[in-house]
Amino acid sequence: MTIDSDIMFETFLRMRAETVETRLRQLLGESPLSGEIARPEHLMAAMRHGVLNGGKRLRPFLVLESAALFDADGEAALRVATALECVHCYSLIHDDLPAMDDDDLRRGQPTVHKAFDEATAILAGDGLLTFAFDIIAEEATPLPADRRAALVLALARAAGPGGMVGGQALDLDAEHNKPDETGIIKLQAMKTGALIRFACEAGAIVGGASADERERLAEFGSAIGLAFQLADDLLDLTADAETMGKATGKDAAAGKATLVSLHGPNWARSQLVGLVNQAHDLLEPFGERALMLKAAASFVAERNS
Repeated sequence: MTIDSDIMFETFLRMRAETVETRLRQLLGESPLSGEIARPEHLMAAMRHGVLNGGKRLRPFLVLESAALFDADGEAALRVATALECVHCYSLIHDDLPAMDDDDLRRGQPTVHKAFDEATAILAGDGLLTFAFDIIAEEATPLPADRRAALVLALARAAGPGGMVGGQALDLDAEHNKPDETGIIKLQAMKTGALIRFACEAGAIVGGASADERERLAEFGSAIGLAFQLADDLLDLTADAETMGKATGKDAAAGKATLVSLHGPNWARSQLVGLVNQAHDLLEPFGERALMLKAAASFVAERNS
């Protein structure tokens, strides 16, 4: 991207993030919803700590921009975007636990189990995961029931044992049984890529896109999901904790195999160029409407934090 397009994209990304954060703050308020008995103050505070702590909100951005390709209902897209962010943040809260990655910092702030305690962090993650499906399924999400059901199913598949959670399990196993290149690609497609793929496909579902258009957006999501992980592995080697807002160098210290450790940084940078080109090609049928999604693909590959 050029300097001007960089500035335009980052401004737009920040604006979308502020919109998503405002809605998350509303959804995670103190007052119970219809059918809820009460919202314990301590639990809600921990959930908000794990969600309302900044971040680029890339996954919600992808939902909103993918939906915009099909002139989708903006309120529906926003609610799906916030639901996805709840799932993503739940995964980060649980990832940071001592039994998992054992991290003290997330986005430059104490992780939830450090700011509160381990039991509360587990429950905060559980609450966010469950609430995500509430947000989509509720009639306040202005979509036909069949689309809401399709979104619930797609998110469950992306987040569950055949997606993100399964990838996390493979990642833990990789500390003891190093996977080969095929295994690493599968692990990363599940742990990181599945939610990013869903983010792009979800916009197509919200917008009532055709099956072919839905698959094109899902493939776009797969390409930038792999690019995101490659860039993340590069940053783990080259960036410092202050820049990243979390510990770095942990994969190398743990002896984890990554595509970067297998092939080296120069190979990874070359692959990132190819993935960005692939992602851009997939968006060609959408013309100028896909400008921000193309910029997102470049941003994912070139990010420095």
